[in-house]
Amino acid sequence: MKISGSIKETRDQVKEWKNQGLSVALVPTMGYLHDGHKSLMERARKENDKVVVSIFVNPMQFGPGEDYDSYPRDLERDAGLCEEAGVDWIFHPEVEEMYGPNFCGYVDMHTLPEKLCGASRPVHFRGVQTVVSKLFHIIPAQRAYFGQKDAQQLAIIRRMVIDLDFDIEIVGCPIVREADGLAKSSRNTYLSAEERAQAVILNQSLEVAMALIEGGETDAGKVKAAITEKLNTCSAARIDYVEIVSFDNIQPIQKVEGAVLIAIAVYIGTTRLIDNRIIL
Repeated sequence: MKISGSIKETRDQVKEWKNQGLSVALVPTMGYLHDGHKSLMERARKENDKVVVSIFVNPMQFGPGEDYDSYPRDLERDAGLCEEAGVDWIFHPEVEEMYGPNFCGYVDMHTLPEKLCGASRPVHFRGVQTVVSKLFHIIPAQRAYFGQKDAQQLAIIRRMVIDLDFDIEIVGCPIVREADGLAKSSRNTYLSAEERAQAVILNQSLEVAMALIEGGETDAGKVKAAITEKLNTCSAARIDYVEIVSFDNIQPIQKVEGAVLIAIAVYIGTTRLIDNRIIL
């Protein structure tokens, strides 16, 4: 396994692999990797000849006052996990390599980024689309792997690939959870022991929603109300949003039918956590 911060070196290596007829997978990450990331790498390893993991904490997707400076970073630890998963190449550029002097080009879209996380983090998805577009050009892989925990991001990337004619397959992979149901996240490290115990309320509230739906409830308003009621039983939880939307366009729906995303964002203390259920 090799670690490189060079766009040219990484691009040249991927081109060489493809010229040899080898299939290449990309797993984009911001590092501080956990078992959720590892599951993406392992699936990529199973389905492709070569696997590239990008590790880049992208400043463009953090708004003012967000946790860019404090976001956890540990390349040595990340490299060990990548090696365990059979990764061939880590692309780990500096900010100056990705965004050179006078950088002013962006990728953005309407509609899909406007709700959910985009409503409270207005610059976030422009930053995500811009950096992922750059990664797709630097690492012209056949497939890219994204976790379903960031369901809105997954929907936006899929739409971007269609709209901008990227020649790449986007593979969505299931959420990996702790034994008590909390979705794996690099930001879980921000939680105190007491907050960590309280954070299970996110998954529990979604379980309430799924039980209602499996029991025949299709009124999105009633399902949202049940989620909110459950979250409000936790004194440490402060709701950012509880939404039920179409998974195709991330717009609110009245009835739970078709492709549906049930998405929540909740502050536990000062840490903002997200979770979801996707119904297809």
